[in-house]
Amino acid sequence: MQLEWQQSATLPHGGQAMIVKLAEAEKLHMLHPGQIIAYEGPSAGRNDRLMDVKGMYRKRNLIRADFTGPCRFVSSLPPGFNLIPIRIDAGSDLLYDFRHLFYYTAGITMQTRLLKLKNILITRDIIKVKFGGEGEIGLLTRGAVVELELHPNQPIYVDSRSLLAYPENADLRLSVYGNHLASQHMHYQWAITGSGSVLLHSGHDHGELEEHLEDNSLFKRILREVIPFGGIFIK
Repeated sequence: MQLEWQQSATLPHGGQAMIVKLAEAEKLHMLHPGQIIAYEGPSAGRNDRLMDVKGMYRKRNLIRADFTGPCRFVSSLPPGFNLIPIRIDAGSDLLYDFRHLFYYTAGITMQTRLLKLKNILITRDIIKVKFGGEGEIGLLTRGAVVELELHPNQPIYVDSRSLLAYPENADLRLSVYGNHLASQHMHYQWAITGSGSVLLHSGHDHGELEEHLEDNSLFKRILREVIPFGGIFIK
């Protein structure tokens, strides 16, 4: 399987186009067929089907498209999204959020892992998925992807919204860090220890940075913080 990305040089904030080429008898399962904008190959090379109940729940989607080579197709990615291909080999122990899965090749298996009740209530996330077998998956992310090595005793604090994948044997605790003021103004963090590495994606934006860049009045920002309901009345 070959992947090619194309992005307009004149529109840096535009989306990307991904070209997928499958050789003879290669198979790929596409979980967002609505993003396909062009196809070249035998008509029988695409076979859409209803996802099973677990897949519908995980992806909030009903249909997947199965492609068999030789063929090629073009899939569009919205502005701000990236596609990260990851090779899965026997013995892989990373747990992923199924919502990020864009495609997977034949030979990939999936197992679900239920999170602890306390973590479910806070993060509103119920399950993670462990991929097995051998093949490739494509993850749809926002922003760049960063890999960090874990330490068995010294935790890495990761914004819970940015955690893309982590080892199944890692220890995760919902936490905050820093002094009292810091802990009051940050989102929930995963304090992670263990062996292996974690994957993060950097695209979460709650608007604070953009707001500060657009509004250069320090006095207004102080008033919004100090006066009750200042964020509503002071624009």
